[in-house]
Amino acid sequence: MAKVQKVPSAVVAASGLIGGYGVARWTKKRQLGGAVLAVAGAAAAQQWRREAGGKAAGALTAAYLAAFAGSHPLAKKMGAWPAVFSVAGGVALASWAIADRRAS
Repeated sequence: MAKVQKVPSAVVAASGLIGGYGVARWTKKRQLGGAVLAVAGAAAAQQWRREAGGKAAGALTAAYLAAFAGSHPLAKKMGAWPAVFSVAGGVALASWAIADRRAS
């Protein structure tokens, strides 16, 4: 039987931030974007807990939420998409360094 490759938590978290913003922007329904953000965040948090433990999962979840909140003022300085990509990259890097690197 072939081994199934899982999606790294860094990809899940970054996709939640980028996808959440994209869905909110394209549908003009912030609630849908928030749902995408929440579902991806919850999935990433489960992976973080499994791969790196509860404290790391808590810290990465806090970083995920801070990235979401921080993208708003950052967007005023650099534009919406660059801000979203910047914070998503930061969360992905932290996720890889703390959780995914250990799991590989």
